[in-house]
Amino acid sequence: MQYFDVFNGDADGICALHQVRMANPVQSTLVTGVKRDINLLKKVQTAASGDQVLVLDISLDKNREDITRLLDLHVDIQYFDHHFAGDIPVDTHLQANINTDPNTCTSLLVNEHLKQRYLPWAVTGAFGDNLHQSAKTAATPLALSQTQLDQLALLGTCINYNGYGASLEDLLFSPDDLYCKISHYENPFEFMQTDETCQTLISGYKEDLTQAEFSKPIYETSSHCISILPNEKWARRVSGVYANALATANPERAHAMLTQQDGGSFLVSVRAPLNNKTGADELCRQFESGGGRKAAAGINKLAEADYDLFVEKFIQAFG
Repeated sequence: MQYFDVFNGDADGICALHQVRMANPVQSTLVTGVKRDINLLKKVQTAASGDQVLVLDISLDKNREDITRLLDLHVDIQYFDHHFAGDIPVDTHLQANINTDPNTCTSLLVNEHLKQRYLPWAVTGAFGDNLHQSAKTAATPLALSQTQLDQLALLGTCINYNGYGASLEDLLFSPDDLYCKISHYENPFEFMQTDETCQTLISGYKEDLTQAEFSKPIYETSSHCISILPNEKWARRVSGVYANALATANPERAHAMLTQQDGGSFLVSVRAPLNNKTGADELCRQFESGGGRKAAAGINKLAEADYDLFVEKFIQAFG
């Protein structure tokens, strides 16, 4: 029997996988990529009847064709996710745990499934997905100090930061390598204290964030903020977590972070207002290569010709 672990390369995907494999360790093939690389099931080409595929934190709707292909082969699929799914196939070979509530994430869904067995890592994943209140609520049984909560928030943010980029070459660590480093630690505090990987992430995150903070919004009102970052590696790495930081600092505003790409197109991150976490996915799905969840979504390649239309629809969506 073959095992395939298919996971988003962000904090939520990595922390979700870490929980599952601490509970049920197996020798598996890791399938992942940069955070925006979500059509991951197309990479699972050697699975056959009786093999097991674990899928974490990628949209079922974006992988529908390959899910159908694998189910037709009688491959067993266990699926945890919180993104827009569309119609979920009914099949004896599919176990789907999908919840699109804007206050949950894949790490928290896995945590519930495992009965809080590895709660600190679930909290880390939730912080990484910018679900700070959900993370703090979930952490209540741990009785952590504020300093410890802040440490998990920083760790989650930095793991998430590492997932952003146009390609693996933009990242400090490939997501599968980062997962393998994390997989040795049952306790996230031990990882932070003893593994130099963590310090590399923190240093890179802080350096890139400092550069982003020099940018000024091109459009700003009490309810909207649009910013543009340059076509640079640091900008691609920090775009999503910088959008999260702005959203946290201004919970009444919707934010759009556009990062310039080759050929004039844009990589787009959209954050709905944190006090009304809905609408981001609906907006982004109107554009080719767009998708996500209610609170946070994106467009992998917004054509330059669609820029004005995007701005118009962004303002309308969160008016």
